[in-house]
Amino acid sequence: MDKIAIYQNLILKILESYSSIPPSYPTTLKDEVVADKQGNHFQLLTLGWENGRFIHETVFHLDIIDGKIWIQQNNTEADIAQELVDLGVPKTDIVIGFQKPELRALSGYAQS
Repeated sequence: MDKIAIYQNLILKILESYSSIPPSYPTTLKDEVVADKQGNHFQLLTLGWENGRFIHETVFHLDIIDGKIWIQQNNTEADIAQELVDLGVPKTDIVIGFQKPELRALSGYAQS
């Protein structure tokens, strides 16, 4: 299996594990994993109707760009970058995309 396919499977494993966590309070909202393997785009969304409002929120958004996993969005306290490292992804293949480019050098992960 090539590196991109391995990374796709690891990302999906993480997103699916988060989507299966039951909410800590009663809700009608649902978590949904959205995966575009051909374009290398992966998201975990929360959506549905609650209190008369339609909710559509991105929990996580990851892309694979030039052989590296870019964490584009993380709206949780979870350290998804460390989870990827724990699964065998080298820090040099992880970019914290939502950080300013000049701060990425301080992150311990890839800059781009």
